[in-house]
This record gives sequence, C-alpha cells and structure tokens, in this order.
Amino acid sequence: MCGAAKHSDTLHHTATHCHTLQHTATHCNTLLQHTATHCHTLPHTATHCHTLPHTATHCQTLQHTATHCNTLLQHTAIRCHTLQHTLQHAVTHYNTLQRAATHCNTLPHTATHYHTLQHTTTRCSTLQHTATRCNTLQHTATHAPKLMYSGEPRSKATMNCNGTHCNTL
Repeated sequence: MCGAAKHSDTLHHTATHCHTLQHTATHCNTLLQHTATHCHTLPHTATHCHTLPHTATHCQTLQHTATHCNTLLQHTAIRCHTLQHTLQHAVTHYNTLQRAATHCNTLPHTATHYHTLQHTTTRCSTLQHTATRCNTLQHTATHAPKLMYSGEPRSKATMNCNGTHCNTL
C-alpha cells in the first residue's frame, strides 16, 4: 500500500474516532442534564445523583480528548497537504532533470559534428588558397609575354592543376 494511501486510511480512522468521541461527549452532557433534572424531582434517583460528579468529570475528559483529536486531525491534514505539494514539486524537478539529461546526452554528438565541421572548414580554406595560387599561376602563364621556366620558353612549360596542387612541369 502506498504511504500516502496508508496515511489517508489512518486519517480517516482518526477522524471517525474523533467524531465518535464528540458524539459520546454530547450524549454524556445530555444524559447529565437529564439525570440532574431527575435527581431533583425523583427520590429513587438520589443514588444516581451521587455519581453525577464522576460522570461530569468523565464527560469533560471525553470532550478534552475529542478536542485533542480534532487538533491532531487538522495538523495531520495540513501535513498531508504539504507532503502532496512537495511530491508534486519533486516530480516537476525530476521531469526537468530528465530533459536536461537528454540534452546532455546529445552534447557528445554535437561536439563530434562541430569537430568535423572545423576540419572541413580548414580543408576548404586550404583548397581555396590552392585554387587562388593556381588561378594566379594560370593568369601569369596566359598573360606574360614570355615565361621562362628551367631555361625554356613558356610554350614548352606545362601547367598541371589537380584540385589540390598546381605544378609547373
């Protein structure tokens, strides 16, 4: 049985017991008043009149017990409400933490993806630099009146660009 349900059953039992005590105390007071009336009017109830102070004390004790039960019941009900609120708050925090854990689990994948992008960016930058050099060499080879390379005129020099490096053969 769940702790809250067991506690609720205990509260219900205590409330029923308190109600019974209140009913008994009220009944005692009614009986006390009725008996007191008869003590003054009926001679054969004189012996019962002798027990009235004891009965009155007993009734007061029952009333005190009923009041104590009500106070305890109210305090317990407030405590139950506080515990329910705390439980709801804990569930909310648990859900938030679970979402955060899911987010944290995706961070290594994101870091790997970022590293791959950095590597790709570096490679692209190198390729752009190489392409710019190739373009410069091709432009120079095309527009220079005569390009001498290894002692030979431009017509015998051959440009070889393979996408990564440009070589003059």
